[in-house]
Amino acid sequence: MTTGDILLSAKDIEYSYNSRIWGFKHLSYPVLKGVNFEVRRGETLGVVGRNGCGKSSLLRILNGVVAPTRGKLEHAPHISRILLTLGMGFDKSLSGRDNALLSAMLQGYTKKEARAALDNIKEFSELGDFFDRPVKTYSSGMRARLGFSTALMTDVDLLMIDETLSVGDQQFNKKAEKAMMEKINSEQTVVFVSHSGSQVNKVCSRALWLEDGVIKAEGETREVAKEYKHFMDSLSKKGGKSAWQ
Repeated sequence: MTTGDILLSAKDIEYSYNSRIWGFKHLSYPVLKGVNFEVRRGETLGVVGRNGCGKSSLLRILNGVVAPTRGKLEHAPHISRILLTLGMGFDKSLSGRDNALLSAMLQGYTKKEARAALDNIKEFSELGDFFDRPVKTYSSGMRARLGFSTALMTDVDLLMIDETLSVGDQQFNKKAEKAMMEKINSEQTVVFVSHSGSQVNKVCSRALWLEDGVIKAEGETREVAKEYKHFMDSLSKKGGKSAWQ
């Protein structure tokens, strides 16, 4: 696949959050520490790293959910983005149908276009009658199915995925992975975040490795995955558990 113009550009992105202790004192916890990279149209960028390294915070910044503490995020005008994660930001009091409708409209669909997409979303999600029940009655796997199906059945410029390929039973996982690969092999631009180096190696055309809020390696996926695997294997030998799965 060829890549085109730059959709997103992270320039010296830093992110910290504050925590109050003992009622008076505030502590600042750095999460991202000067991150620089670009996302080009048509590519699948993998972001790999251990739990707590800053991956999810980075995705929230890329999606515009939170602003960086320092640095800036530049993006092409009028691009549509969706962050696919287990929570998905659904209104739990609304039905799966209503949440899918609102999500599609937030991505730029008219109400008529969004309604037309609902049958495909319901069918792919395999939620059956639960599609018309409140999301608060869903399990985490069912919410992930709804979010995955809504994202896959609507067209956006940039699809961001936060470790959600495991969204149900084995049969549904295979279907979800197949659909995701079809998206990746099309012109869809994807940022895929995972702690699993092997999964990133399988689906991504380019990758970066995030560790303790900084980019340790960036480039061709196989080489980045190799460095990450070596790092995780060294931790495993010291008594830690490798995240290379």
